[in-house]
Formats: sequence, C-alpha cells, structure tokens
Amino acid sequence: MTNETRSGSAGRHPEPTDGAGEFNRQVIAGFRADGGTVGGELAGMPLLLLTVVGARSGEPRTTPLVHLADGGRLVVFASNGGSERDPAWYRNLVAHPEVTVEVGTERYPALAAPVDPAEHDALWARQIAAQPRFAGFRTPARTVPLVALTRA
Repeated sequence: MTNETRSGSAGRHPEPTDGAGEFNRQVIAGFRADGGTVGGELAGMPLLLLTVVGARSGEPRTTPLVHLADGGRLVVFASNGGSERDPAWYRNLVAHPEVTVEVGTERYPALAAPVDPAEHDALWARQIAAQPRFAGFRTPARTVPLVALTRA
C-alpha cells in the first residue's frame, strides 16, 4: 500500500511516502504519468488507484488495485495476495467509506460498500475468469471481501 501526504493544490496528487513499498510507488507514479496505464507485469490489467483515509492516522493512503467493471460501479478485491489477513486499505475503507478513485485519466469521489453476499460468488467467478491468478487468493479459511465503488 502506498502512503500519501495531504493533497496539495487542486489538480496535484499527493506524493507517495515511505511505508508503501517501492513496487506500489512505481506503479502509482507510472499510472499517473501514463494516463492510467502501466507496463511490466501489470500491463493490460484493469487497474485503478484507490485513496482511502487511514483509520488511525486520518491521512490519505493510495493503493493500486485490479478492478472488475460491474455496471456503473467498479469492484475491487481485498485478497491481500492470498494472505489470511485483510489488507490495510480494506480496514481503512470500512472505517471511512468515502474514497477517491482514479481510473484512466479520471479522478472522482466514490462510496465504498461491501458487495451483497448474494452477489459475491458470481463476481468472484467473473474475476477468476478474467484474471485466473485470483483463484489462488481465496482459501478455505477466508472468503475474500469484495468492495463495490460507486461514484458519489
């Protein structure tokens, strides 16, 4: 996850700070520099940048995430790479569901909400069909939370 400082003037993005991991910092910088696309191992994946408010710090935190378009909303997956723990960005948005989404060259406020359990398995199956590596992120001990991002 990428930690960010407070946003500067309008039209500027906060600069990533320490604690995020160099890989995510590079993805975020590349995403913003190249109009919402990235290269390397993430080339061609549907990525967005999700900025949430830290539950304890109150500071904005930005994370690059793969998403699945579902009608007028985007769905993200709190898989944490198959870890038994939810990722920090998920815990943060549970505390503060008002988020900012960057997709392509667009940036907008959104509301984050857990996906209805009745929709969960169908959306998870669609994601695995689109990105087969996600199949390894779900374990018998943990159902991956899915989050719907709806434009505010």
